[in-house]
Amino acid sequence: MPRKLTEQTNGVYAIAPTPFRQDGGIDDASLDRLTDFYAEVGCTGITVLGIMGEAPKLDAAEALDVARRVIRRSTLPIVVGVSAPGFAAMRSLATAVMEAGAAGVMIAPPPTLRTDDQIVTYFRQAVEAIGDDVPWVLQDYPLTLTVVMTPAVIARIIGDNPSCVMLKHEDWPGLEKISALRAFQKDGKLRPISILCGNGGLFLDFEMERGADGAMTGYAFPDMLVDVVAHARRGEREAAHDLFDAHLPLLRYEQQQGVGLAVRKYVLMRRGILASDVQRKPAAGLSAAAKAEIELLLARLARHDPRAQLAAAGAA
Repeated sequence: MPRKLTEQTNGVYAIAPTPFRQDGGIDDASLDRLTDFYAEVGCTGITVLGIMGEAPKLDAAEALDVARRVIRRSTLPIVVGVSAPGFAAMRSLATAVMEAGAAGVMIAPPPTLRTDDQIVTYFRQAVEAIGDDVPWVLQDYPLTLTVVMTPAVIARIIGDNPSCVMLKHEDWPGLEKISALRAFQKDGKLRPISILCGNGGLFLDFEMERGADGAMTGYAFPDMLVDVVAHARRGEREAAHDLFDAHLPLLRYEQQQGVGLAVRKYVLMRRGILASDVQRKPAAGLSAAAKAEIELLLARLARHDPRAQLAAAGAA
């Protein structure tokens, strides 16, 4: 059974999309391929039921089935998103996935929180709900969740809750936040904490230089994220930036609000991992023009990274 998350966790945790069949049912075969793929390309772990995993579109039984299936299939540590409107649902899912062998859970703040005290109190109550023996990831994603957590507030949450072992950092701009948190740590104002970064990896090159421990995100080329993190950890700055820069046009395209998941699923389908790029409704699809743009970006990327050399769309 994979070890639990700790404050020393590092590397790349791939945020897994949930594959669906054309009829909207969960595509178990694609989920298995996706799980295997993440291990094959060198990911350190996998995160399921995140925002990009369409978790709100799954019912409780489906969510648990997805988490259990990935946990059973992979030898990698699995983090499960357990954010929910109420603590009863959060507790139920967290308990079930930890019993199934999850390495930890991830909790995002509800959009209704506004003041610092409200935010700090919410996470204290969340820990009371799931149990203080469950290692968990604090998700900081103000662009989508609208909850702004300053470095001082994050430090308060971490200080109040020893079971919080990781920050999923995806503020934007957020480089200075990483620097501030590491400065707190250096000054003894913050205990050690793992920082993995999201936002599709859009700022990973500099986030690593600011003190991040890796990435927790779902870019359709997680193998690139693995390589960039490895280069950065070895001090190979030019190699890290060269590879990152080659992927940046596609990564930027994938990061569009509203259609980003559609782009990600389309590319994973083109890579032969997903059988289809279907999302559960409500969802935004890709137009023919958008697909043509993605194909252009893939062809241009293939000049620098052979992993993007894919058979022509529609080819047998």
